[in-house]
Amino acid sequence: MSKAKELREMNEEQLNAELKQTQQELFRLRFQASTEKLDAPSQLRKLRRAIARIKTVLHQKSQTSVESN
Repeated sequence: MSKAKELREMNEEQLNAELKQTQQELFRLRFQASTEKLDAPSQLRKLRRAIARIKTVLHQKSQTSVESN
């Protein structure tokens, strides 16, 4: 999991790749949770927050690129 500071240093392509990877991991964990084979339920919350953090940084980057044009 990346902190917001680390995410802000990434470019949009890297952020999109990180977002896709995190979403895939969340999907796998949700599947495990539905079959009751999930070891750490707290991981679901951490991944949801990581996805939100990545989306926030992507939105901030898109806003600054629009403002600079």
